Amino acid sequence: MFYRPEDGHDLPHNPFNAIVTPRPIGWISTRGSDGRDNLAPYSFFNAVAYVPPQVMFSSTSAKPDRGDTKDSVAQIRETGVFCVNIVEYAMRDAMNATSGFYPAGVDEFAEASIEKAQCETIDCPRVALAPANLECKLTDIVKLPGEANFAVFGEVTGIHMRDDCLTDGIFDVLKFNPLSRMGYRDYTVVREKFALNRPGE
Repeated sequence: MFYRPEDGHDLPHNPFNAIVTPRPIGWISTRGSDGRDNLAPYSFFNAVAYVPPQVMFSSTSAKPDRGDTKDSVAQIRETGVFCVNIVEYAMRDAMNATSGFYPAGVDEFAEASIEKAQCETIDCPRVALAPANLECKLTDIVKLPGEANFAVFGEVTGIHMRDDCLTDGIFDVLKFNPLSRMGYRDYTVVREKFALNRPGE
């Protein structure tokens, strides 16, 4: 099968998300200029550079009470900071509870009974029990083609790692089983890993 996205695919659901899979989930926490906190998951998320460490996530829809975007991007525009919280399998239901379209000003930490902690390098909350948190300073927001598509880039200024996720100095994903997004309503979880040496190593 071949199709041009501009012409449609004639399938029951859009297959694009299911093709680009699995995708790590950036559980983005922010604090607005009014001091209100927000927490929402984004599956268009990844690391993009080592030195300095940098990450990005994309927001692809809007809410009437936020104009051209959603709460996360709106608050990042105001304050210039955000935190990426890594999602483990054990927190799948809590993460999902924060994915709803809540009115602006609703604290998803409270809605989903998630313990929050204060970041160290930025004025922003983080998920206290997450396996890891990446405190980020905004570097750029890029408007992408499409009505409400924004890519948010940030430099990581502080990193928290839960002590029980470290094994002999290695951040061990098998200690917490990262949750990943697939297509449709599907998710997957990392439960095994293997190593490959590059040619010449």
